[in-house]
Amino acid sequence: MKRIFLSIIVLMTAAITASAQKPFDITLNRTDNDSSTIRVFLPKKNIATGRAVVVCPGGGYSHLAMEHEGYDWADFFGRMGVATIVLKYKMPHGNHLIPIGDAEQAIKAVRAHAQEWGINPNDVGIMGSSAGGHLASTISTHSTGDSAPNFQILFYPVVSMDSNVSHGGSHDNFLGKNPKKEMELEYSNALKVTPQTPRAFIVLASDDRSVKPQNSTEYYQALCNNKVPAMIVAYPTGGHGFGYRPSFIYHSQMLTELAAWLRSF
Repeated sequence: MKRIFLSIIVLMTAAITASAQKPFDITLNRTDNDSSTIRVFLPKKNIATGRAVVVCPGGGYSHLAMEHEGYDWADFFGRMGVATIVLKYKMPHGNHLIPIGDAEQAIKAVRAHAQEWGINPNDVGIMGSSAGGHLASTISTHSTGDSAPNFQILFYPVVSMDSNVSHGGSHDNFLGKNPKKEMELEYSNALKVTPQTPRAFIVLASDDRSVKPQNSTEYYQALCNNKVPAMIVAYPTGGHGFGYRPSFIYHSQMLTELAAWLRSF
């Protein structure tokens, strides 16, 4: 049994080594109390496609689920030849411009290093889970120029800042507890979709009790209304926060769906 276990570890290590180069960290912005960083996972040069994705973990804008909504995705994307840039963004504490600035800076950093890292600057996407999905959809609907992504991947995202639809903690941490109504509308991202919004892949579970599925369905409908290519996958069970966890019953199916979508453009 011990020999079998060791063999599994060796095979797993070999798979990771085959798909990616050694990761490295870059500090984007440092303050007295916090800092934003990116961890860069580049695929092996012989399988690199030039595509990259900036990953924004969730955590209600109060903390970050860096493993299963961040680093754990590197091997999946690496095997597809996609560079994975996991963002550790600073918490807003009511100042929404803080995480937005960090996410925009991360995308700019990827494009600034595009030649060095073997990345196509016109194929840089953003991915986010839960509150990280709100950040990713915010960047997808608000950012312009070098900060704007070319595609978006959203996992059980918070999209709305309407207090009747949003996740309470994410709402309060992002905008403060008593924001003006116009700020709630500004960052209810389904209202901000245009024909220029990048294509999207959205995943959720229908039994999510933490973030209402309405967040995802309204965003998907807005994308369709604006003729933006979009795909939504709603699994019947799974709750909230499954991320890359293999314990999620639809884990393999989900990866197959996402891989097929990524190969479609």
